[in-house]
Amino acid sequence: MRLPGAKRLFAYLGLALLGLLVGAGGALVQGGWFPAGLLLALLGVAGLCYGGATAMRSRAGGAVPGAGWLVAVLFLAANRPEGDFVFGAGPGSYVFLLGGMIVAVMCATVAKSPQPERPAARLGK
Repeated sequence: MRLPGAKRLFAYLGLALLGLLVGAGGALVQGGWFPAGLLLALLGVAGLCYGGATAMRSRAGGAVPGAGWLVAVLFLAANRPEGDFVFGAGPGSYVFLLGGMIVAVMCATVAKSPQPERPAARLGK
């Protein structure tokens, strides 16, 4: 294995930052507009992870925004000294947390990278 080039590293960094933004935005939207906001937040993380895997043509392209999403969501779910919470105790927040993790893992592991080109004829003919 070799280290990816500078352009690829910047692309991964951009995907991680987008994952942070989608995680923070989804945390706010899913509670504000409960049924539609939850669906919108889950579709956002799914689109970002699948789009990252497709654009980068690697599974890491789907895992990096998922990791950024997870960091943002866990940071916002942490207990603060003031007693403020971003996530309320309800089924919507749990579906967002668990569903988002499941969707990110699915998009990172299911994405197929294209196979290299090879001749159509069999070897030895």
